[in-house]
Amino acid sequence: MKKAEKTELTREKIIAAALEEFGERGYEGATLNTICQNHDISKGLIYHNFKNKDDIYLHCVSAVLKTFMAYVKQHSTGGALAEYMGLRYRFFSENPGLSQVFFEAVLQPPKHLAQAIRERKAEFDAFNQEIYCRALEKLTLRQGVTQQEALEYYTIVQEMFNGYFASPAYEGASLSDKVQDHEAKLARILDFMLYGIARGES
Repeated sequence: MKKAEKTELTREKIIAAALEEFGERGYEGATLNTICQNHDISKGLIYHNFKNKDDIYLHCVSAVLKTFMAYVKQHSTGGALAEYMGLRYRFFSENPGLSQVFFEAVLQPPKHLAQAIRERKAEFDAFNQEIYCRALEKLTLRQGVTQQEALEYYTIVQEMFNGYFASPAYEGASLSDKVQDHEAKLARILDFMLYGIARGES
């Protein structure tokens, strides 16, 4: 086996171990010691491949996002928003550890890693925008509303919506409660954005 291949396998083993620990204990609860002790990995090996706990956590966030996007691409049949929401529910139900890492990073990231996580989410955000655009293409937009404006509105609402779960409204709430509310309200928010909330004047 070539050195590069061996190195990659080692990194994958560390990431898998870290995902299990972060998925069970969250960022604050997981430590390099627990990763080493529970998965028979030496601390020297970790530091040879990663800078520190933060570096490993960011790689775990990237791994979860890539795994989720690959899952949706594999199972999606037409890109409808309802189908997408169904696939989200299935993925996170089937992978509770990955769900923990995903939603912690999205809804309550470690403050000192928020910017780095935002950068690593760029591909995922573009992925979501692509799904929203496909939904827009199936609709007749109101006169004077362009698809670009609708997409900009979606981006603004998405940022505000995720930020809402870090606001005082959810102060003291557990991550599991935030996740449950987030996913239930996300489907509703997307429905409101596409179809409105008021019946047209007769």
